[in-house]
Amino acid sequence: MVEDDDAVRRGIVDALQCCGYETLEARDGAEGIEMGLRATYQLMLLDMVMPRRNGLEVLAALKKERAGQPVIILSARGEEADRVRGLQGGADDYVVKPFSVKELIARVEAVLRRSCERVVAAEELAFAAGVIDFSASAVRFHDGKSVELSAKEVEVLRYLMRSAGRAVSREELLRHVWRLEARGMETRTIDMHIAHLRTKLGDGGQAMIVTVRGKGYRWSQL
Repeated sequence: MVEDDDAVRRGIVDALQCCGYETLEARDGAEGIEMGLRATYQLMLLDMVMPRRNGLEVLAALKKERAGQPVIILSARGEEADRVRGLQGGADDYVVKPFSVKELIARVEAVLRRSCERVVAAEELAFAAGVIDFSASAVRFHDGKSVELSAKEVEVLRYLMRSAGRAVSREELLRHVWRLEARGMETRTIDMHIAHLRTKLGDGGQAMIVTVRGKGYRWSQL
């Protein structure tokens, strides 16, 4: 929760905690950027008008480093132009103040539900050489051969697929699949898992899991 008004922030945090959510609090835009890039969390609630850095600046910094991070903007500015700027900046929803606690909780639940539903819905995915069977954690080839996938390999595949169309950074995979804060961390874990997946999928030409130089990996539609 990034909000400079103490009373508003406290009221929202109390409501969220009563509904079972764990919360973090930032009291202005600069603190929001620092915490938003350092912490591990599922959703950011973001005020627009704040000292030091405004909501659009926080959103821009967040989207640059954490593409795909869900954000709901909470603002007294309800004009169409303001809503458009927030949504075009990458926010998942825009809630105009004043709002009821019930409405806010409903919006939070909706965004979190959509985020979770971005995972691959089907339990099997056909590709040129065979089928990826998520329920069995295996790849079955048309020639009768099969290879097992580890639990983390399945999670990496699912995350790449739900993010199809954009590059996913190593840091993003560490944060959302391994639940590790990646800033400043040197690790070859992601590269090793991608290499293993390519081998198991027979993707030596990197047609399915594409390396995007300087950005990460992108799942290519088959």
